[in-house]
Amino acid sequence: MVTVNDARAFAAGLLCANSLPHLASAVAGKDHLTPLAWKRSGPGVNLVWGLLNLGGGLALAATARTGQRRWDERLPAFEAGAAAFSLWMAVTERLAPVNHDRAAVSPGGRPPAAARPTRGRRGSPRR
Repeated sequence: MVTVNDARAFAAGLLCANSLPHLASAVAGKDHLTPLAWKRSGPGVNLVWGLLNLGGGLALAATARTGQRRWDERLPAFEAGAAAFSLWMAVTERLAPVNHDRAAVSPGGRPPAAARPTRGRRGSPRR
């Protein structure tokens, strides 16, 4: 049976997991969609949104305090929330990219052929 404590822990995992791509985008200087500024969400907006998510997730996780040193049944619920969010983002971003440009880097980690400099006969770049 799912309890209110399980639901809080699950939501805490979701929020903590959601904070990571926004915080990473902020420190990397990248845009990443947020509900605050949609596709125009630059690093500053992502920093704010990431910190809000992390703070909310940690506040919910703090409700798991029981005076005991080890977690109870709320830890698997927290982990399930984090895993569910991570899987959802990985799949949806692959199928319908909103936050990355598929043409920026090919699957092999190299830029697409059009972005690579061509080489002349002697190995020097063509001009």
